[in-house]
Amino acid sequence: MMKETNKDPVGVSTKASVQETVKDSINENVNESAKASVSAKGSVKNTVKAPIIELQGLTKKYDERAVVNQLNLTIEKGEVFGLLGPNGAGKSTTILMMLGLSEPTHGVVKVCGLDATREPIQVKKRVGYLPDSVGFYEDRTGLENLIYTAMLNGQSRKTATDKASALLSQVGLEEAKDQKAGQYSRGMKQRLGLADVLIKAPEVIILDEPTLGIDPQGVQELLYLIRNLSQQQGITVLLSSHHLHQVQQICDRVGLFVEGKLLAQGNIQALSKQLLAREGITIEAQVSNVTEDLLASLRGLSKVMSVDIQADHTLLIKSEEDNAHEIASKIIQSGQSLHSLHTREHDLDDIYRLYFEGEGEVTHAAQSNL
Repeated sequence: MMKETNKDPVGVSTKASVQETVKDSINENVNESAKASVSAKGSVKNTVKAPIIELQGLTKKYDERAVVNQLNLTIEKGEVFGLLGPNGAGKSTTILMMLGLSEPTHGVVKVCGLDATREPIQVKKRVGYLPDSVGFYEDRTGLENLIYTAMLNGQSRKTATDKASALLSQVGLEEAKDQKAGQYSRGMKQRLGLADVLIKAPEVIILDEPTLGIDPQGVQELLYLIRNLSQQQGITVLLSSHHLHQVQQICDRVGLFVEGKLLAQGNIQALSKQLLAREGITIEAQVSNVTEDLLASLRGLSKVMSVDIQADHTLLIKSEEDNAHEIASKIIQSGQSLHSLHTREHDLDDIYRLYFEGEGEVTHAAQSNL
């Protein structure tokens, strides 16, 4: 649905135009399943499933500046994929090309097996899109807004009412369904937006910064809803965000996107493994006493890169490989007691620091291993 104040899309901002175009053309009641190949005898053939989203050499230039540069990406059906990057990285531009709302300069974008550039209407029938700021008729209730969307998509009033009521319950707005949308908080509007996207039963939902401006509790509730959609209904989710911890909580894989380029992609474990190969493993050991002999003994190990002293007789040891057993032996041999020993795992904060703050460069060889 469009905001009442922006019924005519001509001359409005890009964000408003995108939102209105999506409301008019994306939210259509189509839930087509993939067609099976049938042999001459009428039996169904087993075919290899293609990725539900596939980008090949996708490039978008404004004048001579590439805001998206040779992007190659595949996302499988039912996957929750996080497109992680700072503001201005090209995430929203990539999403617009996936929706057929912006033509690429070069490359191919396929969604649900369809070319988004050549068949944008068919893509929009299968994809739900939730922008970072969603608008509703504020003088209508949440239920009325959803019924209106459903009926625009060709559903009868009874079907629309039943589906809208069920979805409002699913997103936690059952008690607020008869409340005017203008009285909803931002978090409630985002949940209403999620219900609005789901009312046509899409195969894919694309969420552009869905948690922007929502309080911490609202963020957790929305992330829980998104994750459940994938797990329980098999819906593919593409989540665009610059919030590390939110992406880490719910995404199966992430793509690290900066200055129009996909620097690396994989699950957290794969990215962490690559990071370990570049920066080494950090082993934390707490001992009874830190002596010069102990430090010299640890620094003398062949794979140890550095040993730093922390508070409470704790040592941070960086090593090229996980040699915790050798470190433990050296500590015991030095006559000290070993109170604790564990290997630190890299999280998305470490990965973000490496790729987005200029502390490392991704080689083509490293990317091919993800």
